[in-house]
Amino acid sequence: MGRVHLVGGEKGGVGKSVLARLLVQYWIDRAVAFDAFDTDRSHGALLRYYPGYATPIDVDRMEELDRIVDAVDDGVEEVVVDLAAQTERALNEWIDAGDVIALLDRLGHSVWYWYVIDDGKDSVQLLSALIDRLPEAVTLVCVRNRGRARDFQLFDESKLSTRIAARHGFEIELPSLHARSMQKIDAYDKSFWAAIHNVDPSEGPCLTRMERERAKIAIRRAHAAFRELLDPGLEGGGEA
Repeated sequence: MGRVHLVGGEKGGVGKSVLARLLVQYWIDRAVAFDAFDTDRSHGALLRYYPGYATPIDVDRMEELDRIVDAVDDGVEEVVVDLAAQTERALNEWIDAGDVIALLDRLGHSVWYWYVIDDGKDSVQLLSALIDRLPEAVTLVCVRNRGRARDFQLFDESKLSTRIAARHGFEIELPSLHARSMQKIDAYDKSFWAAIHNVDPSEGPCLTRMERERAKIAIRRAHAAFRELLDPGLEGGGEA
């Protein structure tokens, strides 16, 4: 059985691509077969940091989105789709036109929707609208991104947690990574693993010893949260 992971949040700047990158690194570390698709045509993060693993996909062309179904149909275990801001309309049209969720369910595959939020009112409103229309067969994971926000009071007051639990969804927190460390990792233009282990300044920015340790701990915590949801019986192991 394959799993399709849609990583969204609809608005820009909430950290969708960071989550997608962490998921990709999680499967690389565990030698799990996966496909990754990047919908951002202007500056796709998966294409930039994981070029050997990610391919571009045009959400405005249904035949392009069909490649998601083709991937799990061909036996790929995990498929991650990094959804750029304001791509939900096109995605929903593709899902509705082919009744994609029901099709994948019949084929024995599951769909996970990882919805990344910050502390803004618009994140709460967009998530609420998603829950209204998301088929029950889709596993919803609400991701509070501590790298983009510290106080999720608006989310807590919205009672969306109750609605997520009612549909057997999940909530996790994405740990905050030290800002300077993240800047260096992003400037390196390679995977989390490569950036953390780079010690050659001619190759790109190098993290200090403590920056490497903080980055490893943040990634380890994120991956532990993934493991509890995706591989609950699996012992900890594999590290960026």
